[in-house]
Amino acid sequence: MANGILVVDDAAFMRMMIKDTLSKNGFVVCGEAENGAKAVEKYKEFTPELVIMDITMPEMDGIQAVKEIKKLNGNAKIIMCSAMGQQAMVIEAIQAGAKDFIVKPFQQERILEAVKKVLGN
Repeated sequence: MANGILVVDDAAFMRMMIKDTLSKNGFVVCGEAENGAKAVEKYKEFTPELVIMDITMPEMDGIQAVKEIKKLNGNAKIIMCSAMGQQAMVIEAIQAGAKDFIVKPFQQERILEAVKKVLGN
């Protein structure tokens, strides 16, 4: 794990839950952000190996943030998080360059499965 994982969600408890799941399983969380605009800033700052990002956030949503991050690094690895019933947004996020998605409420196994699949380990 080169530079760790950036966790992006407007809900602090969601960020904490994802961070706990990752940390307990040997992954390094390099930073967190509460909206897409901050996510892009943090991406520039940390150049994380992976970004786990919510789709629906204030200021800049996850789809726009994926597009911005992909402009910075075409090889950026991003996993989107969505609530049930956001299929259209998930498809848009995948088309924008997200590698995978996880649906809320999260199951720890699904988070880890997506992370391992996208990171290739």
